[in-house]
Amino acid sequence: MNDPTPVFTANDVEILERETPFQGFFRVERLTLRHRLFEGGWGAPVKRELFVRPPAAAVLPYDPVRGEILLVEQFRVGALEWRDTPWCLELIAGIADKKGEAVADLVRREAREEAGLAVGEMKRVAHYMPSPGGSNERLQVFVGRADLAGAGGVHGCVDEGEDIRVVVRPVSEINELLQSGRVDNAASLIALQWLLLHRDALDREWLAS
Repeated sequence: MNDPTPVFTANDVEILERETPFQGFFRVERLTLRHRLFEGGWGAPVKRELFVRPPAAAVLPYDPVRGEILLVEQFRVGALEWRDTPWCLELIAGIADKKGEAVADLVRREAREEAGLAVGEMKRVAHYMPSPGGSNERLQVFVGRADLAGAGGVHGCVDEGEDIRVVVRPVSEINELLQSGRVDNAASLIALQWLLLHRDALDREWLAS
């Protein structure tokens, strides 16, 4: 069997030219680069467009006392032309756009803004790149302890065009949500499946504290 240890590092890539054809809320860069080949030597120069995004974080609020989770629903332009509805059911999430803000503080701030919710202790579920073929985005995913009694309503920052509906469901419905296809973004799928696998251990820890 082949060793999965990476053969190369970032030092095995040479950036020949970097352009910025678009700069808005996000940035697009056009790179001309070459990299080493598995069979030896360097490949020919290639051009790659890179969608540049700041790091982001997302949280699935979970109430171990009530056995409930909280998701949010909002319009997403990326789902506009291939889905029966562009309103997506997903985790609370945000971009690390405040210099020096800790990830835990970012997640808790977004929970207040998007759901009017206070999130307590958190467990990190994953740290991954959603689409490294064309974007440098990195996303950290958490499950956060919360009291979901009375949670609900519509929230969001109006000046940012946010219109976010809170959806609270029992943990017993996670399998149904996953099978329905209603939840179809990576961060939410990862967090929900993680909770299914680790709920018992998490309950023992959080309910004992």
